[in-house]
Formats: sequence, C-alpha cells, structure tokens
Amino acid sequence: MTPNLQQFDERDTGGLRRYEYDDEVVYAVDVGLGEATVDVAGSTVMVIDGDDQAEFEVPESGTVEAGINNGVLTVAVER
Repeated sequence: MTPNLQQFDERDTGGLRRYEYDDEVVYAVDVGLGEATVDVAGSTVMVIDGDDQAEFEVPESGTVEAGINNGVLTVAVER
C-alpha cells in the first residue's frame, strides 16, 4: 500500500509516476483496491490503510489535492 518517493516513505513499492502540466504537477501510484484513505494537511499527504500509514511532504509548493480512485492514489499540486 505504501507509495514511494524519497519523501513518501522508506518502504518501497515502485510504480510512482510524476506528470507535469502547465498548471499542476500530479503524482500517481497504485495502492491497491483495499480500504485506503488519504488526507492532506498543508503540504503533508497522509495515506492510511488499516494499521499501515504513510505520510510524506509534497516537494512542490501550491494547493495540494489528493484522492484514491480504483486503487490509484493521485496527488495534484497546483502551480
């Protein structure tokens, strides 16, 4: 369940993608179809799945929005 970007967590799952657009940067990673939830506090994104928790700082500055849809975690940062 735990996404991995150096800032995400020390656990390794691979598969993280970063997409750059004119108005935002989007990170996406498959976290599976479990009951994972995501929350954002400032520039910190927290992913919780049962007893597992991962939190990470978003490297870009701007408004952060995160969600999980069909087992894919996306974090969008407006520029």
